[in-house]
Amino acid sequence: GVRTAGRIVEVEAYVGPDDPAAHGFGGRRTPRNDRLFGPPGTAYIYFIYGMYWCVNAVTETEGFPSAVLIRALEPLSGVATMRRRRGGRADSLLCSGPGRLCQAMGITGAWNGSRLRGPAIGIRRGRAPPRVATGPRVGISKAVDWPLRFWDPDSVWVSR
Repeated sequence: GVRTAGRIVEVEAYVGPDDPAAHGFGGRRTPRNDRLFGPPGTAYIYFIYGMYWCVNAVTETEGFPSAVLIRALEPLSGVATMRRRRGGRADSLLCSGPGRLCQAMGITGAWNGSRLRGPAIGIRRGRAPPRVATGPRVGISKAVDWPLRFWDPDSVWVSR
């Protein structure tokens, strides 16, 4: 019942069936990654390490498994609720990392497959940062040199 919101400050792209680090590599559709093949603007949410949710925005045409992982947010509203959900962690750690931001925002697998323009979960257009840095994705072992991580270099909210 509390609205939480933030400005996206860090993302990673996963660019389809030829991306060996992507869940849709090889075009294999499974029950776990099924929503990744949905229409653009769909939430693809999955559980990792048996403890963290990660939220992605599906970006390509239906049937093409491509998405952007939301890695970090600058908290803007509902910060007290985020603090409570994150167990009183420092504000700089509320949404700095995909698992942390899902916990702070209350995002779980229940939202998997939701449209990202809905009233309950959504991504809205905002102002782009004046500069955007690029580099390799974090925490993967395949295609580690692909510069598909993008972040606001002036933000204190990025994960690394």
